[in-house]
Amino acid sequence: MTRAAIPGLPSRYPIGDLLPALYADDDLAQRFTAGLDTVLAPVLSTLDNLPAYFDPSLAPADFLPWLASWIGVEADPAWPVELRRAVVARAVELHRWRGTRRGLVERLRLCCGVHADVRDGGGATWSAEAGAALPPPPTGELLVRVWPVREGVAVDARRVLDVATASCPVHLTCRVEVLPGPPGEPEQTGS
Repeated sequence: MTRAAIPGLPSRYPIGDLLPALYADDDLAQRFTAGLDTVLAPVLSTLDNLPAYFDPSLAPADFLPWLASWIGVEADPAWPVELRRAVVARAVELHRWRGTRRGLVERLRLCCGVHADVRDGGGATWSAEAGAALPPPPTGELLVRVWPVREGVAVDARRVLDVATASCPVHLTCRVEVLPGPPGEPEQTGS
């Protein structure tokens, strides 16, 4: 972080003004304390604005990676600053839904600007009828079908795959299909 490299940053609390009256007219004392003010001004400014450092929408851009590390978020430095701010701001909510369809759909909407339909191939099924046939063997594949939130916007399939793979359970492979629009079935966002 480069908080100290702000030329001419004034101190809100000049030390020279706080000296006893005896030193108020002393040129050496005033120049010495002015030098201290130059060194301390960035520190005092940072402390005065400390609450803003903990708000992802206000924190300096170079502070975001450190703030993200506190809550266990990996925000790609290649992403625009506003997207990284949004990911950090919603991190706790997204952690709550991690490993679920809803969590993956929300993460893809936030990070990639796409709607998603997630098909889990993990093999967990149930039946309302006693003695029903066993389910087919699991495919071992998580199918993520995505389409843009707005028409005419291109979907970055590589980025979608990276986000989906990072959220995919380790025992499943992940495959992404990019669709031009919503599939015929309603979007599944349940957990």
